[in-house]
Amino acid sequence: MSKHHLTELTTGERVISERVAGVRSVALGYWIGAGSRDEPVARAGVSHFIEHLLFKGSARYSAQEIAEIFDELGGELNAATSRETTVVYARIPDDRLERALDVMADMVFRPTFSDVDSEREVVLEEIAMVEDTPNDLVHDIAAEAVFGAHPLGRPVIGRADVISTVSRRALSGYHHRAYQGEKIVLAAAGNVRHDELVSLLSERLDGANAGAGLADRKPARPNGTPSLRFQRKDTEQYHVCLSAPGISRHDDRRFAASLMDAIVGGSASSRLFQEIREKRGMAYSVYSYSAQYGDTGQIGVYVGTREDNLAECLEITVAELTDIARGNVRTDELARAKENLKGRILLSLESTSARMTRLGKSTITDTPLLTPEQIVKRLEAVTAPEVAELAHALLAPERLSVAGIGPDEGRFAEAVQRVNPGLLEKAA
Repeated sequence: MSKHHLTELTTGERVISERVAGVRSVALGYWIGAGSRDEPVARAGVSHFIEHLLFKGSARYSAQEIAEIFDELGGELNAATSRETTVVYARIPDDRLERALDVMADMVFRPTFSDVDSEREVVLEEIAMVEDTPNDLVHDIAAEAVFGAHPLGRPVIGRADVISTVSRRALSGYHHRAYQGEKIVLAAAGNVRHDELVSLLSERLDGANAGAGLADRKPARPNGTPSLRFQRKDTEQYHVCLSAPGISRHDDRRFAASLMDAIVGGSASSRLFQEIREKRGMAYSVYSYSAQYGDTGQIGVYVGTREDNLAECLEITVAELTDIARGNVRTDELARAKENLKGRILLSLESTSARMTRLGKSTITDTPLLTPEQIVKRLEAVTAPEVAELAHALLAPERLSVAGIGPDEGRFAEAVQRVNPGLLEKAA
């Protein structure tokens, strides 16, 4: 395992890198510790909007020049926004590092926000696309069911009413507060020298965003009781999420949580995939999922199925979750889950992008940066009772909120009635 190096600049930015022998590429990422949960309700979606606008021109490069340069470099350039972070990332040949870093630094630190209105339309189209994609949209509804009006319950992409009206001045001001030095990490993995990386970044900083940062994050307050959400759409399937508050990324139970996810619905041999798709053919897509934040998390199950199968799919899901929560974690499935996760870790070591993401995400979220060997050791130490105990704490049926999208709320309610009648009574 290659050793990483970490340097903090006098201006607050941190640089972390890992040299990987035998590769000719470098994965590079600017990680910003600001996401949708940092936004006030009147600015919901600006983090994602700003991510788009970083590509629309900077102090030294136009939008077209940015695109042309990365095409000439033979590289890949992209970005992503989540609830707690924003990242601008690239993968380039190692001899193109300085040019790529130069352009990306200008994008991140000195965007011009000169083409707001045309990109506003692009983001509004993206929001409309999500609205037309129920298997994506239902996850936003599920987050609202779990977190209510808290920022974690809002869609990362934002809402059309905010995006339609937010001004260039407001976007620029928010960028100035969010993209502060202490909130930025430059991560790199591949054929890269750490000292050179530090020097290259230092030369491109001018303290432009010095000043007051964003307000402190609101502590997460998941809904005290499970809730029900439904959105009517003329779809062929019902898209349903059963979800609940999870654990934070700092919780030592996260290793047991990863194994629980693999057992429940995170792999092809998982219980839900086998019982619902393989044995009964009742769904094409069924899986479990989880998200971990600084102070809480979310955990759940998704299934997309036709009306005739809806109630039975939910019954099977709740039955399997209950069985695990009661302590029925089989020795073979736990061993298989461990091997599955260990294999994924091993495969990720062959990707400079995966290595960079590990470095950047851990650093920007102040999460201990464990080596793959340490992670494997922690996974191996997890016992079946620990997985069952966590399932009981997180996935007991009475803790589950239910969110759904489909053509008939009555049929959806009938299916929910068969797995948790109390949820309908609370909704009523």
